[in-house]
Amino acid sequence: MKRAVIALALMTSIAHADEEEGEPKLSLPTEADRTAWLKAGFRLELGAEYGFADGLRGAPNGTLKGVVLRAGWRLDADWSLLLVFDYASASGTGSDLSGLKFAGTIDPTWHVTRWFSLSAGAGFGGIVESANARKDPDPLGDSLETSYTFPNARTPLPSCSGVGYAGRLRAQWQYVLGPRSAATVSLEGFGQWTGCISDAGRTEPDTGNAIVRRQFWPHVGGTLQLGVTFR
Repeated sequence: MKRAVIALALMTSIAHADEEEGEPKLSLPTEADRTAWLKAGFRLELGAEYGFADGLRGAPNGTLKGVVLRAGWRLDADWSLLLVFDYASASGTGSDLSGLKFAGTIDPTWHVTRWFSLSAGAGFGGIVESANARKDPDPLGDSLETSYTFPNARTPLPSCSGVGYAGRLRAQWQYVLGPRSAATVSLEGFGQWTGCISDAGRTEPDTGNAIVRRQFWPHVGGTLQLGVTFR
């Protein structure tokens, strides 16, 4: 009789324990990280770049070291639309480019595969340069009675400060680190056309407008970029 009572008590205890735990719940299957990156959504990339700017028609050359910011939207598995900004210090020796080069473009991006993409962008670009060792070309600012535009950049101004147009082509490889981050390696070629303006510090006697000297600097170049993208 005593054994029967003990067995009944054990069965009752087990039944209560099962009721408290409830029905077992199965966890949802986890999504592959690579698949998650194919979904539409916001993307942000930060990176560093190293490369060169080769001046055309006499414009000075320079070595580039800078940072890159890309922000935009993954539209679907095949396309993204990005806003790209890069700021690079340009340096060299003697009469080479010495200052800051910057550009901002809108880049439609085609994702050829899960890990490889191609981009083309267009927008604005500019240069901010401090005084350089270059000789000031004729005509000098204090000899002008009106603004003057140089026909080319074979005798570049001592410094360039101005904006213009920029374009870029990029090939990028992406390695997924996890569901929220990925490493990127990019090769980028660019072209930039900058309108440099040198203020003579005087005004036209007839109109009162500032007398400036203008010179247009075309550049082409390339950079290697390493970055991290977040989603």
